[in-house]
Amino acid sequence: MSDITHQACAIVVTYHPELTALLKLLGQLNKETDFIIVDNGSPEIDELADSILVYERCKRLISLARNEGLARGLNIGIEWARRADYEFVFLFDQDSSLCDLYAQRMLSAWQEVNSVSKQGVAALGPRIINPQTMRQTPFKVFDRMFGRSDRRFASQSGFFEADFLITSGSLIPMQCLDSIGAMKESLFIDNVDLEWCFRAKSQGYDVVGTDAAVLYHAIGERSENPLVRSGFMAQHNPSRTYYSSRNRVFLYHVDYAPAGWKMRDRIRFFLKASWLLLVSPRRAEYWESVRRGVQDGRTLS
Repeated sequence: MSDITHQACAIVVTYHPELTALLKLLGQLNKETDFIIVDNGSPEIDELADSILVYERCKRLISLARNEGLARGLNIGIEWARRADYEFVFLFDQDSSLCDLYAQRMLSAWQEVNSVSKQGVAALGPRIINPQTMRQTPFKVFDRMFGRSDRRFASQSGFFEADFLITSGSLIPMQCLDSIGAMKESLFIDNVDLEWCFRAKSQGYDVVGTDAAVLYHAIGERSENPLVRSGFMAQHNPSRTYYSSRNRVFLYHVDYAPAGWKMRDRIRFFLKASWLLLVSPRRAEYWESVRRGVQDGRTLS
């Protein structure tokens, strides 16, 4: 199993990274797999470079002159890995943390589940646990009203059907990226993972979650709101809310996004926007972000 880890490269996209969390992730990756960092214009990255490049399996630090977005950062890393002839990429946010033997567990799980997939597994995601609450995130599908979470994939123990996976921690074969296409850069940051997974599923590929590995990762910001704490929605600042609003409206109008997701997410969007506009002390900023996002989402391409 150790040989296959040399066929994979992890891509970590950073933006104003918190050094302790980043170095913890890089130290975990360094035990198992090659990795590169693509930094989105963080002014402090030069000061952090020595601490990053000291890792033996760090193959490259790509420092962009400005923030070009998560999707662009991922695509730059993917293209570098393609030129270096890696067969798999792991995609990571800067503040995730891994279970022991993460890469080996994920690659072994992909081999196992891909063998029973008809067209192939385009992306495999770990079990996500929020380190702030220790709540597990279920793997969701949108094709029915009930039984939409943690539904076994092909009757395989420890594998679950999914209509999407969050970016961080996902394992993607390079050949699937070649056929499905790159991350959609016009989205910039939010819903990049949703759009790519929806596109993969529309082309017949499987997207699968697994309990073989665990990723500790918090989505959004801390909040005492019960909808946020329950995982029903994530809370972001007004700038991120603009991208979230814009990109989900864009996805409402593409034919490859699942109808079940569109229906449920419209409800989520209404509840989240209503809550922000009613109770947030920054309601004026949120109103402008939501308004512009809805307007721009209709013309995004």
